[in-house]
Amino acid sequence: MRPKGRRPRARVCGRGTTLAGKKQTRDTGGGEMCRTLDRITDSGAPLEQVLRRAVEELHASNPRFHWTGIYELFPDNVLRLGPFIGAPTDHVFIAVGQGVCGLAVAEERNINVPDVSKAPNYLACSAATRSELVVLVRKGRMIYAQIDIDSHELDAFDPDSVSQVERVAECLARAYARHSQRAGRRGARG
Repeated sequence: MRPKGRRPRARVCGRGTTLAGKKQTRDTGGGEMCRTLDRITDSGAPLEQVLRRAVEELHASNPRFHWTGIYELFPDNVLRLGPFIGAPTDHVFIAVGQGVCGLAVAEERNINVPDVSKAPNYLACSAATRSELVVLVRKGRMIYAQIDIDSHELDAFDPDSVSQVERVAECLARAYARHSQRAGRRGARG
């Protein structure tokens, strides 16, 4: 219980630990993260728990990841902010086609922006952000969501870090597909 009158702490984790306080070793390929996410998914955990864990693990894996979050794509062609770690953002809803996140969905491709000051469609979330990586969570042409990572460093996303995030996105796509199958069997919306 927090003392009366104090604001809750921001959802920010320190380098080398997850939000749960567990020590995180660097997993540059994303393999261990995917095994963890697959185990959580297979246990029948809610999708939100899987997404939250993915954000925690990715954020803790790289000291250049200063803001890490997931935007889910809804049928009305709007991206809605899900779990994230970092400073709060005003960009809770993003229309497809707007900003780097919306452009990634509109063009059905991942986008690595080495210098956001040169991106004409960049939606500034923080004055400190210098580069951004958006990786779609998809199965074939079906886009479920995207992983959005901001860094305070220019050109922060090297091929290894991009590959790692892409691998985690593939794992999340499997989690979305399994969740949709389970929801369908219960008669709920997918």
